[in-house]
Amino acid sequence: MTDSTPPTEPKQTTGPSRRDFIVRTAALAGTAAVLGAASKSEAKIGLDPSAKTPKSGARAPLGENDPIRIGVIGVGGMGSSHVHAMLGINERKEANVQVVALCDVCEPRWQNALIACGEKQPGVQTDTYVHHEDLLARDDIHGVVIASTEHWHAQHSIDAIAAGKDVYCEKPMTLRLPEALHMRQVVKANPDMIVQVGTQQMMRPKYAAAKKLLAEGAIGKATFSQTSYCRNSKEGEWLYYKIDPAWEPGKNLDWERWCGSLGTREWDPQVYARWRRYKDYSTGIIGDLLVHVMTPMMYALDAGWPTRVVASGGHYVDKAMENHDQVNLNVEFESGHTLVVAGSTANDVGLETLIRGHEANIYLGGRNCVLRPERDYVDDIDEQDIQSEDIGNDQDALRRDWLNSILTREPNRSQVDLATQAMVIVDLATRSMWDGGAYRFDPATLTASRA
Repeated sequence: MTDSTPPTEPKQTTGPSRRDFIVRTAALAGTAAVLGAASKSEAKIGLDPSAKTPKSGARAPLGENDPIRIGVIGVGGMGSSHVHAMLGINERKEANVQVVALCDVCEPRWQNALIACGEKQPGVQTDTYVHHEDLLARDDIHGVVIASTEHWHAQHSIDAIAAGKDVYCEKPMTLRLPEALHMRQVVKANPDMIVQVGTQQMMRPKYAAAKKLLAEGAIGKATFSQTSYCRNSKEGEWLYYKIDPAWEPGKNLDWERWCGSLGTREWDPQVYARWRRYKDYSTGIIGDLLVHVMTPMMYALDAGWPTRVVASGGHYVDKAMENHDQVNLNVEFESGHTLVVAGSTANDVGLETLIRGHEANIYLGGRNCVLRPERDYVDDIDEQDIQSEDIGNDQDALRRDWLNSILTREPNRSQVDLATQAMVIVDLATRSMWDGGAYRFDPATLTASRA
């Protein structure tokens, strides 16, 4: 796409889309009804039968020496980090990438990201948008990074796929399970598209080493594993996201659009800045933190779909936060394995990352993958310490993996199938935390219900 606007005066699109876009927000219109029905204990939780499955449009041509042109949807805290990271990757010549489009409902946010683009990409035009449809309607963008709020992830991703754009979607992949199942369905219907989910620990070599050991039967039957994500603060979690007094809904911030499918609520800067603390907008610790450690463990275990999830915990310290500050998950898998996961924002001492087997155990607490035999098998199994290379910043490694997949069309590392299995845990554990029940998932029908 060509544009005569000089780099110092970026194009701003604040009105409705001016082009006939492929998919509108109606693609997820029935999701709210599904979630409402699922609140009843006897209801099935699954894919919305009215959800549409679009086919992807034509991808922008990309020559061997051409820059990968990307857009970023959502340039708040995480999105602005992606912008700076992509600029750094290009500056270090780790990939030939340009940030050519920014989209956010908040003008002060995209203004800050735009300044960074102008400083690091001299001569490269970066345009700004309020409506993601307008960004996706461009025919010169190869991929989009989606760092919007959780309740927008599925819509932004599906619309991007429909527009022929490869996707890097931040974790958790979606807010609720029906959205995840819909997104999985769309990805399967468009196998030529590259979709990366932002769980960067998938890049750590120790998990690939553990996966190989398990596949070889090195520890016998894998019985149960454990992992955790725990941290602490004096004031409370996610309060480091600052409230900008310059925000003015109706003037420089489209609050109604930000609320989106959840329905417009009364303006609340606390919710806008710190939405992870509120149950309508986020699953809190479970979706924001625990997916980082659960996903690579599930990758290594290759245990299939979760089939039963129960969670407990509470508000023990940060009572002002609506979401819980302590969670403990017990997850059973179809292959016959149990995963125990702890999460806290009130204490930073976690569990040792460990996979237990009948004959030996795999320790994953450090950089390496260490196998130690059980006492009854010390004469039969040798201890192994499999060294793992230092990959540096694993999030940058995941970004580079996505960029490489855009170029080569080879599979990326953190894919939607595994992210959907993680979303089964996230959604059902969240429900369990709030209503005290256990939940079952049926892999045959891809539906869940209270046990």
